[in-house]
Amino acid sequence: MHTKHTIFITGGAGYVGEMLCDQFSKRDDVTQIITLDKEPQSEFSKTIPKLTYIQANTADGAWQEKVAAYSPDVVIHTAWQIRAMYGNPAEEWRWNVDGSDAVFAFAFETPSVERLVYYSTASGYSARKDNTFEHFFTEDEGFREDDYIYAREKAVAEERLRARYEAAREAGRRMPHIVVMRPAAITGPRGRYMRIRFGLQSALQGNLKGGFVNRIVTLLTSFVPATSGWVRQFIHEDDITDATIQFATGDDTYDYEVFNLTPTGTPVFSKDMAQAVGKRVLPIKPWMARLAFFFFWHATRGRIPTCPGSWRFYSYPVLMSGEKLAKVYACVYSSRDAFRYTDGRYEEYVPEQLRAPAP
Repeated sequence: MHTKHTIFITGGAGYVGEMLCDQFSKRDDVTQIITLDKEPQSEFSKTIPKLTYIQANTADGAWQEKVAAYSPDVVIHTAWQIRAMYGNPAEEWRWNVDGSDAVFAFAFETPSVERLVYYSTASGYSARKDNTFEHFFTEDEGFREDDYIYAREKAVAEERLRARYEAAREAGRRMPHIVVMRPAAITGPRGRYMRIRFGLQSALQGNLKGGFVNRIVTLLTSFVPATSGWVRQFIHEDDITDATIQFATGDDTYDYEVFNLTPTGTPVFSKDMAQAVGKRVLPIKPWMARLAFFFFWHATRGRIPTCPGSWRFYSYPVLMSGEKLAKVYACVYSSRDAFRYTDGRYEEYVPEQLRAPAP
């Protein structure tokens, strides 16, 4: 493995991708970072040293030659249209699944690439009525069928990557070392205050600013509406970047390995969420969540991201085991601490009056 690395990161305008660019740039063993995203480069990104930014969609086939010219030895694939595209599922599928296929092909066919890290999801284990708080899905159990488009697309992308690996192995062709990461919900001060996204924690904390839709969501979350099966696991943004850096540049290599990216220990239940944001729990039934998600998905034409199938992830448990990850990487933050506190590398972006460092 190289002592100096050239890193290629897809999704460099996204929450995680931009954070990875920032953290890799601080390392002496990284000489250059190439990042690609369909969105324009942010002002923050322009301040990151060692960074070359390419604006392109992974699915459009206009970037491979440009990136190959830099001879990257590590490929990290984070790019994803997470927010479902109302009325245009075919284009979303092309961007996400076909775009991922293009990135995987690049990693396998470019001689300089030695490692590939792919960001998958916890959603693929499927939130179902018969799931329990006691069962923690392991990597060996694999994904299950799900009508939630994000979970389905991620599962298909994983299947295609695995098939590509098996075909290359059987044919004796060269291929990169591969790590598939299935992260829990990623949180931290950067995501909550610097790069505010339309998500659960931002809504509960009242961080969504401006706009009629955001005002509706803020009003609806003046309490914490929760079913009896609602539970979440969180991983801190510092842990997600550090684990990625370890898989991308560390001494351990894997032919093809899958890791659940979540801390071990107790997850975050609705009462914990309510306590952390200073609100009360409002008990609801799953059918209420389903009805509300359906209404807001169509009434706002997808501006409130409540696409079909997503209601189950706010109604039933789906918990992952972090035991396999713990053998190779020790999370600094527990699920509860990641959700509750504002500690981390990006705490400077949290307004001083809102900072809540761990005791």
